[in-house]
Amino acid sequence: MNFSAKEVKKDFPIFKDSNLVYLDNAATTQKPQAVLDAVESLYKEANANVHRALYSLGSDATERFENSRKKVANFIGAPSKEIIFTSGTTESINLLARTLGDTLNSGDEILISEMEHHSNIVPWQMAAKRTGASLKYIPITESGELELENADFNIKTKIVSLTHMSNVLGTINPIEELSKRAHEVGAIMIVDGAQGVPHMAVNVKDLGCDFYAFSGHKMLAPTGIGVLWGKTEHLEEMDPFMGGGEMIDIVSMESSTWNEIPYKFEAGTPNFAQAVGLGAAIDYLEKIGMDEIQNHEKVITQYAYNALNQIGGLKIYGSAKERGGVISFNVDGIHPYDLAQFLNEDNIAIRVGHHCAQPLLKTLGETATARMSFYIYNDELDVDKFCASLETIKGYF
Repeated sequence: MNFSAKEVKKDFPIFKDSNLVYLDNAATTQKPQAVLDAVESLYKEANANVHRALYSLGSDATERFENSRKKVANFIGAPSKEIIFTSGTTESINLLARTLGDTLNSGDEILISEMEHHSNIVPWQMAAKRTGASLKYIPITESGELELENADFNIKTKIVSLTHMSNVLGTINPIEELSKRAHEVGAIMIVDGAQGVPHMAVNVKDLGCDFYAFSGHKMLAPTGIGVLWGKTEHLEEMDPFMGGGEMIDIVSMESSTWNEIPYKFEAGTPNFAQAVGLGAAIDYLEKIGMDEIQNHEKVITQYAYNALNQIGGLKIYGSAKERGGVISFNVDGIHPYDLAQFLNEDNIAIRVGHHCAQPLLKTLGETATARMSFYIYNDELDVDKFCASLETIKGYF
């Protein structure tokens, strides 16, 4: 299709009759009418627990739920049985930290990086504490890229878990190369794709990783639904993360056996309405085309980058060659929290704070930054309004 952010914005009810400039898409995205309709239709027409009912209502709900699993699988180039529905990237990584992590021993190493989100730091800290393993970090360069020459891949490395794209710097990491390096030392490669899948075409087989996690709400879908993809051989070997209904085969007083994958990892009633919403979001994104989306974000990010560089007293963090639609910055003499409050007076929404990446902010020598992050409904006019408001705010200070 011929892409137009202005036309796309018409599909989102929150922008109707509004001058909202929404620049916090790395945190969560707005929802198009098609996604809202899919969730509403499920509740109105097929609201029954999935997998358990023989009556027509339950069969309809199950079919919609499993069709969404197929859509996710096709979207990232994987078999349906390798798609586990979770509540989001955080649960997906915690699942791995509890299953794979608990197989570690004293002397083993987990390798992550300085640019990780807390969701890809804290679970591994907890796993290391439980098992006696060590947690190592890949440092970053001044441009905000991984120092690959100082990345300590060695025979002690058992798990490597890295972000596909930094939610602070916008850096897109070379996952295919990193997967090869992890496998050369016999390590398992995990990717935090929360900022990857929404913004670029992803084929997990081409990336060469073992696991890939992402969240629906960052790609137009409802909150409360996420995905963990994993290779069949790993999923079949892993123990379940949670126990309860659906994930079992046979339960006796003494012991239980497990369901086949992916259901072994989906205990209890799943967020099936949200999963249907995720399927609708994927339909919407595929209609536009992920390459088209990434190209649009490159253009709007470069436009914003150039515009911000014309504003005096402003420092931008990160200048990676491969980057996505995220720009973090600070303005001399204006605290990020004050900036956000003044921008809000003009109905401009940005994120300020540590962005759930306190170790990275410490490396940058900051406690907080302001952050703009873009998506399919943002255009140059949004950037112009932001810059005009920022210049006015600078005048106040």
